[in-house]
Amino acid sequence: MASVLAVVAHPDDEVLGCGGALALHADRGDRVEILILGEGMRSRDEYAESDVEELHDAAREAARILGAQVSFGGLPDNRFDSVALLDVVKIVERVCGDVSPDIVYTHHGGDLNVDHGVTERAVLTALRPLPGEPSRTILAFETLSSSEWAFSSSLPQFRPQWFVEIGAALPRKIAALEAYASEIRPAPHPRSSGGIEVAARRWGMTAGVGHAEAFEVLRVGPALPF
Repeated sequence: MASVLAVVAHPDDEVLGCGGALALHADRGDRVEILILGEGMRSRDEYAESDVEELHDAAREAARILGAQVSFGGLPDNRFDSVALLDVVKIVERVCGDVSPDIVYTHHGGDLNVDHGVTERAVLTALRPLPGEPSRTILAFETLSSSEWAFSSSLPQFRPQWFVEIGAALPRKIAALEAYASEIRPAPHPRSSGGIEVAARRWGMTAGVGHAEAFEVLRVGPALPF
């Protein structure tokens, strides 16, 4: 049994990026934990404090559907670049100390959203391979409506090398996204039930299976995802 941690910037990123893989980990008896670094709401022009708690309740329900536990870092939404990187790293280090993950999922660093890039950097910093520290597998995922919208910017493009067949878990991935009533959008928006299925079919065709999630391999440790 492996210990698995997904470190994401915002509520729903964990579903969009690796919800299928997380559900499959839970199915095989792995411990699955999700750390959502941002509070996810306060960058909007209009919101109430009750909206933040409702969003966190949605994250808890999505985690339940996937078979995971979730915690929150409370960082300001879409303003991670205003926070000292060390402070973000310390949040990740604290959770990693509690979870002791063998496998870590996080954002692709070239995403359009600034919080995603900070999150990847914080994960790589917190889990740098120091003497005496365990070696971990670290995988980066795309986030629909962010990774693909970077277009031809100077940021590195998402180039996956690892594919996980998620056909058996796709209904739960979609159900977990639908738990986020305030975040989901109608098709053809990529952050929609239809968008998730299209992306899964796309990566499935790339990997020669029906439906898949795709990951960039940032580091390989003793434990492999599947």
